[in-house]
Amino acid sequence: MLARINEFVINWAESFGLLGLALISSTEAAFQPVPPDLLVIPMSLATDNPFELFLIFLVATFSSVIGSLGGYAIGLFGGRPLFLKLAKPSSVSKMEALTEKFGEAGVFIAAVSPIPYKAVAWAAGTGRMNVRLFIVAGLFGRGIRFGLEVLVLGLWGEEFIRGLESPIFWFIAGLLTLVIFIPLRRWWINLDPNDAMGGRA
Repeated sequence: MLARINEFVINWAESFGLLGLALISSTEAAFQPVPPDLLVIPMSLATDNPFELFLIFLVATFSSVIGSLGGYAIGLFGGRPLFLKLAKPSSVSKMEALTEKFGEAGVFIAAVSPIPYKAVAWAAGTGRMNVRLFIVAGLFGRGIRFGLEVLVLGLWGEEFIRGLESPIFWFIAGLLTLVIFIPLRRWWINLDPNDAMGGRA
């Protein structure tokens, strides 16, 4: 079901180019589930013009951070009861722990990683994080995430796609995934003490 929603939204947004990217990036950071990467990736692969690649990077980054202010407002004015309606209690606990323990560093982590950025924005608003620090952390995190995507796919897209056909690529990727995923999963579980105790039971 979610895959069909993603496909419909992306197909619709693609026809609007950068405006569609801005709309998807901003709304994803506030409330909707379709990640802007689904537009950033094909748009970056479709051009090798440095200026166009730079525009993709700018639009994805700044519209995402602007949209996250909407998510921040949802948390600020809706409070924890609304947050609990929007996400699972375990996810709420993790997001709150991420922003409470790590502050703007937690926002940066979420902005770079696959962690839903909107959930951290809700948590930051609920916890009344300093909005300037929230914005700065988001700009750095989203800038790195989208910047790397645009740089790698825009400049070395063909080489990257050819690499996907190599068994060596998948072997190395699998090893790196194991090395990175295991400690990250442990860290993610330990963000919520209740979840951590359940994992050890």
